Amino acid sequence: MDYESSLGRAMDEVPDIGGDESRLEIPDPNAQKDGAFTRFTNLGDIADVLSREAEHLHRFIQRELGTSGKFDNGRARYNGSFSEQDFSAAVDAYVDEYVLCSECGLPDTRLVRENRTPMLRCDACGAFRPVTKRSASSQQQQQQDAVEEGQTYTVEITGTGRKGDGVAEKGNYTIFVPGAEEGDVVDIYIKNISGNLAFARLD
Repeated sequence: MDYESSLGRAMDEVPDIGGDESRLEIPDPNAQKDGAFTRFTNLGDIADVLSREAEHLHRFIQRELGTSGKFDNGRARYNGSFSEQDFSAAVDAYVDEYVLCSECGLPDTRLVRENRTPMLRCDACGAFRPVTKRSASSQQQQQQDAVEEGQTYTVEITGTGRKGDGVAEKGNYTIFVPGAEEGDVVDIYIKNISGNLAFARLD
């Protein structure tokens, strides 16, 4: 077999990674208030779209919202009052950590374990990496850098949420800033906080 034929055959085997995460069409969360609780009625459907275990997504959302809850038959219930925006932001954080490939940005990944370590394997580009975990020491440091409602901060926008909002990190908080773009350094006003998620406006 000559070089040209070998090269052509090899190129045919290369995965097509020219797409992007936008083809991952995640349903909007459905939130229903129920007294002192809030129900997330389509968590199971969202987990199916992400090709992840619903119980795993549920545990992550509990951690992000800083609350406790219960998952049963595709539906979750959390202690406290949460909005669809709260759940959407938590799902975005889950997708960034457990679904999207850090190399090619595609959602064609599988969550596997290697020596008890959760790993993300990308079927599109072949990348294989440990899932990013927050250590106890880094969590303590982040908690010292608190974010408070009604306060103004200067932050750097380091990412973009699923709905186009700018995303910044400060201490233990993920902050969503509509109208800001990745790379911007902006002054923001914290409108409200839900667990480890904060929602702000440009100041």
